[in-house]
Amino acid sequence: MIKRLFGSNRRSPVGAVEMSASVGSVSMGSPVMTASGTAGHSVELGAYFDLRDTGAIVVKSLLHEPWAGNPAPRVHSTDAGMINSVGLQGPGVQGWIDHDLDPLITSGANIVVSIWGRSVAEYRQAAEMLEPVQGYLTALEVNVSCPNVEDRDRMFAHSVDATTEVLAATNAVSIPRWAKLSPNIADLVPIADAAQRGGAEAVTVANTLIGLAIDPETRKPRLGKGRGGLSGPAIRPIAVRAVNDVATALPDLPVIGCGGIMHGVDAIEFLLAGACAVQVGTATFADPRAVVRIRDEIELWCENHGVHELRSLVGALEI
Repeated sequence: MIKRLFGSNRRSPVGAVEMSASVGSVSMGSPVMTASGTAGHSVELGAYFDLRDTGAIVVKSLLHEPWAGNPAPRVHSTDAGMINSVGLQGPGVQGWIDHDLDPLITSGANIVVSIWGRSVAEYRQAAEMLEPVQGYLTALEVNVSCPNVEDRDRMFAHSVDATTEVLAATNAVSIPRWAKLSPNIADLVPIADAAQRGGAEAVTVANTLIGLAIDPETRKPRLGKGRGGLSGPAIRPIAVRAVNDVATALPDLPVIGCGGIMHGVDAIEFLLAGACAVQVGTATFADPRAVVRIRDEIELWCENHGVHELRSLVGALEI
């Protein structure tokens, strides 16, 4: 295993704006990360930009064992985004460690590993498998937006008790743990609070919205699994509202904003709502350089608006 040299990102501010960001104990040179599920498992986006220029590369969620995912078709474009039912296909934690981790370490990027499970025991197992390599990781994102087979396929993130239990079960690692939450619930605040009580240092708000796209000609769902997760600009106002709800109610809990960020000004919305950093996902399918482009657009916006320190925007919404 290649030894990682720790530190913040290589990139430093080139203009008049201090662009660093902090998510709890994690410091990053850029406030913009990739979103889990949209940047692959390793250095796939490295062909388009230096991965050190991101806040972090958040890898696609991993189960403790290899997982084939859902039947095709898995992705369908919508008027303002896309709906997908990929089904968290992946090589499993050990497969990822054996084949995908070393290239990421070599890239110099901050590495955030996302895990999922169908039961609390599976989350625990995935976290325990990462313990030997945790020294190379920046954080662990616990994706609780998954069906719970022990509770009739109800999402863990729809239950206060289940969310706390899952986060507590992943404490085998000593690195910061973030909880990725679902927006498919009326009030995220109790869930975010439950994640924090379970040991989450921050929460990612939020995952996709559940949707259904139908082909009128065939009268069948456009996705092989039926329903899927809606992402892209269509969900941004919902995600911004959810970020603001959590940041306002739980001011000591860092919030990472995610949902429909296509341009720098979109990220500014999330920061004003209370996010300390953001993740970009769907935008990378149209523009593989979106993460660094959006970072540069944020900096330019700040320069044009006399903002000298990005952190001054966090939670600066005026009502």
